[in-house]
Amino acid sequence: MTGTKETGVAVGDAAGPGRLRRTADSVRREAQAVGRAARAAWRGPGRERDLAVQSLKAAGAALLAWLVAREWLEDPMALMAPWVALVLVQATVYSSLVQAGRQFAAICVGALVASGAQAITGDTTGALALSIPVLVLLSNWPRFGDQGIYAATTAVFTIATGTVSAVAVGHRLGQAALGAVIGIAVNALVLPPVHLRDVRENLAGLARETGDLLSTIAADLRDGEWDSQTAADWLAAAGRLQRRLDSLESARGWSRESLRLTSGLLRTLYRAPTVALPSEQEDERFGRVTGHVTALTRTLSVATDENRTPAAPDHTVLSRYGELLELIGNTCRAEADRLEQAGAASEAEPDERAEAEMRELHERLQRALREDAARQGPARTAVLGTLVLQAENLWAELLPEPRTDDTGPSE
Repeated sequence: MTGTKETGVAVGDAAGPGRLRRTADSVRREAQAVGRAARAAWRGPGRERDLAVQSLKAAGAALLAWLVAREWLEDPMALMAPWVALVLVQATVYSSLVQAGRQFAAICVGALVASGAQAITGDTTGALALSIPVLVLLSNWPRFGDQGIYAATTAVFTIATGTVSAVAVGHRLGQAALGAVIGIAVNALVLPPVHLRDVRENLAGLARETGDLLSTIAADLRDGEWDSQTAADWLAAAGRLQRRLDSLESARGWSRESLRLTSGLLRTLYRAPTVALPSEQEDERFGRVTGHVTALTRTLSVATDENRTPAAPDHTVLSRYGELLELIGNTCRAEADRLEQAGAASEAEPDERAEAEMRELHERLQRALREDAARQGPARTAVLGTLVLQAENLWAELLPEPRTDDTGPSE
């Protein structure tokens, strides 16, 4: 028994410093993340500054609602107005209006149900027991969205303060309406949130990450030392491209919503120029590029599986194919540079030398494809043919015929 206790103490002593180190490391990482966010917000426009501005706007709206209700209207219970104003400074003006309608409806329901429960029971505890379960269940109604819980919290405030008369209920609803008006007005008139930057950043990031992945594949193919694990890493990277594409779709949705109800004069109050966004056709184009890259990595993954019939082409052919992928990857990175130039009206001049090299490599691969078909049979030819097809698809998307201006109108 003694030995067990000593062992337990020793283990505890050893684990204690380890936990402390992990806790200290976690705190340090969080502090560093906060510091990076603060520096980014200070340096210039970006997500961090947007978050800081929205937070300060919400705090300012709450303070203004408190001053109006408490100091100007001399309301001794000026709670509802700043509370509603605080939560209605949303990420877009449109969502502020939608949330205002939902929240006001929830508050009305909560106040009316609480007053009815108080009138029936004549007791604070009984009124809470009667109304809260119903309201918490009702808060899950989809029409309320994520504002349904305010029905239950409003009931708690109403019953706890003992204000159940018609005048008191009307007073609380008026306070909620006042807070909603102030919150929406602050959000719409003070640096109205317009989310345009994320679209360009995500689109440029998708193009750059695609180029980096193609360059990685090209280097591995030229070195000749790639296996099933390498192919699995390529597939995982292609999956990350798909997640970036999902982020781009989400950013595009936020951009559309943030431009609703903020046209004209309101948009001129925005903290940064609302430069033209890349066309939504760019999203579709790089969506197709992502699909082609994913198909390419899957083909290479199949070629590494010894249990499958198709076999990879020889190293010389794959080395040429890697050179072609490297040139296509460079084109992707050039596209990323173009997209990062906010407001650029036209794409960069095409690299004629790179295009000539790609055409030459493509012709050599086509010859190798024909030679493989005659010499090594259809199994090895199938892999090379599929790889060449995916490269041609990428080439067609990234080096199309000369296009007109591909940037949309200033939104």
